[in-house]
Amino acid sequence: MSVSTNNLAAESWAIADLLRGDFKQSQYGRIILPFCLLRRLECVLAPTKEAVLAKFEEIKAHNLPEETQEKMLLRATNGLSFFNTSKLDLSKLGETGIKANLENYIQGFSKDAREIFEHFKFMEFVGLLNDANLLYKVVQKIRTIDLSPSEISNHDMGLVFEELIRRFAEGSNETAGEHFTPRDIVHLTTSLVFLEDDEALSKPGIIRTIYDPTAGKRYMPCFNNTPYMYQW
Repeated sequence: MSVSTNNLAAESWAIADLLRGDFKQSQYGRIILPFCLLRRLECVLAPTKEAVLAKFEEIKAHNLPEETQEKMLLRATNGLSFFNTSKLDLSKLGETGIKANLENYIQGFSKDAREIFEHFKFMEFVGLLNDANLLYKVVQKIRTIDLSPSEISNHDMGLVFEELIRRFAEGSNETAGEHFTPRDIVHLTTSLVFLEDDEALSKPGIIRTIYDPTAGKRYMPCFNNTPYMYQW
């Protein structure tokens, strides 16, 4: 992980300083990870947000099915596979009524993106943050972090998220390797698996696949400009 990527992870994890005393360490990740995801999605959508809002105003009076609306709105995203129709963003939630405004903002996302926040049970933790008078402070912290694609690539954003998962697992005192495999171990095992294939893999068009009999499905944010469920 580069210095800048590591700094971004540390800056995101700094939200934990606000949570100490009101939340358990095991809960930090359930708050920080979805807020980090929300900020990334917001930054990715920023260039096409006005176009999506204009298209939404154009079609909402027609009472179209959600699936039809989504197809039409996706055309305004310039190739993205998700969108948000709320006029709000993290900088416009205000202080009074912030919980309701944040819920409205989340509901403005397209279905696939909303499902990720539902998986995190995000609004439950938003309610807890609001009760502890911390929601405004957390929002103000996360909205200052620049996670736009021009500043951090999709690959590096994945590394940031991976680092946050590592910190979450360590802070939760989880069994080593249960939620996170260190990058050095990943590189080592990959090198061992393909140790005899160096010559073959140097030729164009060669593909090798690995069967993992223990793979399972988990909802995780993908930072390649689209959120989705993937296997690992």
